[in-house]
Amino acid sequence: MVGQQIININQAGSYSVTVGKNHAGIFCSTTKNFTVVNSNLATISKIITTDRDFNSILVQLTSGSLGDYQYSIDGINYQISSYFGDLMAGEYTVFIKDLKGCGITREEVYLITYPKFFTPNNDGYNDRWNIKFSQLEPNNKINIMDRFGKLITTFLSKAEGWDGNYNGNPLPSDDYWFEVLRQNGKIYKGHFSLKR
Repeated sequence: MVGQQIININQAGSYSVTVGKNHAGIFCSTTKNFTVVNSNLATISKIITTDRDFNSILVQLTSGSLGDYQYSIDGINYQISSYFGDLMAGEYTVFIKDLKGCGITREEVYLITYPKFFTPNNDGYNDRWNIKFSQLEPNNKINIMDRFGKLITTFLSKAEGWDGNYNGNPLPSDDYWFEVLRQNGKIYKGHFSLKR
């Protein structure tokens, strides 16, 4: 295109461009005002999950995330808040959409849940304790401890779970503590009851 000019702008702010042309001694011009804003693809700093009675997901972005964002956990329904509450345990994908068109960031996250008690009496119900939906993260490592912190057993979440025994002997009814060393590097801790 004849007379085409390119202007590179690398900082946010208010700008104007004036275009003019001399027509046989008469100078005509027009001015366009516009605003340039910073925007980029979101970068996730961390995703905080609460895996208890009221499961939730909270997304935190890095300070370098400069856009206007909306958040979703289904890729369809977006919201301004980065908090999602009252969720079922299971696998989710967090979507963060830049409203200026810079794209969508995605990251998978798991919400775990566990039985608050189990009854290892060989009746076929609640005989073993394990994380629910453990097939979603089959290589999570689970440590079970007594109330004094003594390690009782360790197993992967893809295993059947703990049967309430220590060295082949049944342990008494009591509260026991656990920690899950998740595949994503996070550690989750809690406790439950063994009832006989």
